Amino acid sequence: MFGAFKSNKKAAPARILVVDDEPDCISIIQCRLEWCHYEVITASNGEEGLRIAEDKNPDIVLLDTHMPVMDGCEMLERMRKHPILKDTPVIMVTALCDRQNIAAASVFGIADYVTKPVDFTNLLEKISNILGNRASRPSKKYIGKTTTA
Repeated sequence: MFGAFKSNKKAAPARILVVDDEPDCISIIQCRLEWCHYEVITASNGEEGLRIAEDKNPDIVLLDTHMPVMDGCEMLERMRKHPILKDTPVIMVTALCDRQNIAAASVFGIADYVTKPVDFTNLLEKISNILGNRASRPSKKYIGKTTTA
């Protein structure tokens, strides 16, 4: 009876951009995220990551800190100045876990911080929480004046 109301559309998988200069790290993270049905795009440095982020507008970015060409903090700083990317959640994924590095990334508004080697259960939980919180907030594209009857 309610079959006519069902939608044949499946929700598009969340798009995650992984930016890291270590090919093995990218490969492992990409494989695990794709296994969990996320769409994964990758970049090997901050400059490439920023260009891909502008083009693909990911739902979340996993970002290493120390990379050639442009490091993670510089990419994050540029994202925060970009009109489309400024609110994109970023999880820093790095081997550096001292307070100075965490504080440097936090200045630019990171959603979370994960250390290498990556605990995938923890990472997937953080991604799920961030994406869940994002889905429950109204999109800025649709916020406008409301009228009352």
